[in-house]
Amino acid sequence: MKSPKEISVEQWLVRLTQEIIDITPERGDLPLRVVRDLINDQEIQAVQDYANRVSIARLGFNDHGPVHMRTVCHNALKMLKLLYHAGIPTTLQRDQVGTFDDSVAAVALAAFCHDFGMTIGRQDHELYSGILAYGIIDRILLKNLPDPQDLMRRVVIRSTAMEGILGHMGTRKVHSVEAGLILIADGCDMTKGRARIPIGIHSAPKMGDIHKYSANSIDRVTIQSGATRPIQIVVDMSAEVGFFQIEEVLLPKINSSPAKDLVELYAGVQGQEQKRYL
Repeated sequence: MKSPKEISVEQWLVRLTQEIIDITPERGDLPLRVVRDLINDQEIQAVQDYANRVSIARLGFNDHGPVHMRTVCHNALKMLKLLYHAGIPTTLQRDQVGTFDDSVAAVALAAFCHDFGMTIGRQDHELYSGILAYGIIDRILLKNLPDPQDLMRRVVIRSTAMEGILGHMGTRKVHSVEAGLILIADGCDMTKGRARIPIGIHSAPKMGDIHKYSANSIDRVTIQSGATRPIQIVVDMSAEVGFFQIEEVLLPKINSSPAKDLVELYAGVQGQEQKRYL
């Protein structure tokens, strides 16, 4: 059974994806078809559910399940939309190897699969995510682009999605804006709702405790058009422990991202002056 929050995020995703394809000159529906398949795929649901059980119950970390992966997808697509409105091409567009639709599809695939490896454990989970996701990505792309003439297009989208998955921890260099947005979108999912379940579980101290306590102080993360750059991220928190999430999680991911120069970052405790990081 899907949770109300999961269903709500899915509805946001479908609406946002429709908004994106409405503004693109290609007017293709590939992104919407891919997003709907990702939402309805039973194997993806099973992997995400188990990843969450391992993350929260076994390891004591925050949510790394279906709500998180859908939220990362929403964050990344929102940033893609801002870049489109700012007239900034994606890497696939710039290199003339794909369309904006292809970039959207690749980002959605990467976002939905990036934490699959948490079913195995935290260490090197991005590598295991790639192994577990490869066949699923291939299956979804073959379903939506079945023509043999689309072989190269499938290869490009799949490769870009894999780059986003394998690079989402910022420990391996990525080179596309698409993969770089996955890094940032992942770091932006740090509000207190993500820590609600692990905070409620009484357990002995564990390695990941700082993540749940710092995330519990983050009230809101806003992604919007910036004043000097296309993307502005504003983080509002209730306590200074939230700066751990900014300085140890989000900021390193932005600094590792090819999209770094496209982002403004502000953060602060409510009622106090916001600090500009980027």
